[in-house]
Amino acid sequence: MTLSRTPSSAGARRTLAGLAATTLVSALAVTVASSAPASAAPRTDWAPADSAAIHPGVQMYTDGAQCTANFVFTDAAGATYVGYAAHCAGLGEATDTNGCEAGSLPLGTPVDFVEGGSLLGAGERVGGGTLVYSSWLAMDAVGETDADTCAYNDFALVQVDAADTDDVNPSVPFFGGPVALNTTGNGAATAVYSFGNSSLRAGVEILSPKVGTSLGQSGGGWTHSVYTVTPGVPGDSGSGFLDAQGRALGTLSTLALAPVPLSNGVGDLSRELAYAQTHAGIDGLTLAAGTEPFRALPLG
Repeated sequence: MTLSRTPSSAGARRTLAGLAATTLVSALAVTVASSAPASAAPRTDWAPADSAAIHPGVQMYTDGAQCTANFVFTDAAGATYVGYAAHCAGLGEATDTNGCEAGSLPLGTPVDFVEGGSLLGAGERVGGGTLVYSSWLAMDAVGETDADTCAYNDFALVQVDAADTDDVNPSVPFFGGPVALNTTGNGAATAVYSFGNSSLRAGVEILSPKVGTSLGQSGGGWTHSVYTVTPGVPGDSGSGFLDAQGRALGTLSTLALAPVPLSNGVGDLSRELAYAQTHAGIDGLTLAAGTEPFRALPLG
């Protein structure tokens, strides 16, 4: 099942699947196909990491439902984007995992960046943006038929409003990086790192940094199974994963009940970005490297 975005108390169109909600709430205790190289974005005027309002890990609200930002991107024209999961703008149920069949809000939908949002309160709006790319909409438009692509390509881009671009920093909280894009995948039993920001955690930030291990790749390289402490929960959807070297590996998409209960499915970012570059019409789409050095933590 997709790791459903967390609906707000009012105005949400769908609720968490019963199994996912019950289990997960209790579990709380590039290759870029582009002319631009897969390296740091040319922009250098980022806001300081310790004061930037928009960054990987910031909460993103779409039509009242909450997900988590993964990484920051730029293009040849100087625009700034923040990534999350395509299902964060989805219209279906938490069990909808086939992006070629699922519905989505249209491009142009407004998205709010929020800090401190929880089920106890709305948090502070710190900026805004517009949905400009959804892999689900793109696959529907081109009639995608590859089963692995349809099942695991779960990526979207929100263009940051011009008035808010000076408040962006691409560094992942707590861990730093990304230092580059992982274009080779991740083997089993290798370390992974992530920063989730689900409103289900009621603002307890100590639960946001996650350290875990890769369980290997599948789906023709489109997806990575990972196990972290704590696991990703609804509202963490879209959040980014780093590999042991601090490279951007993937984006959180699904909750798996097998083969390892409470493991997560992470879409391969290099493939997702390549698909976006081919179908979004964004010239020079590039992953932005963090301004803060990556620091790895032990698994144990």
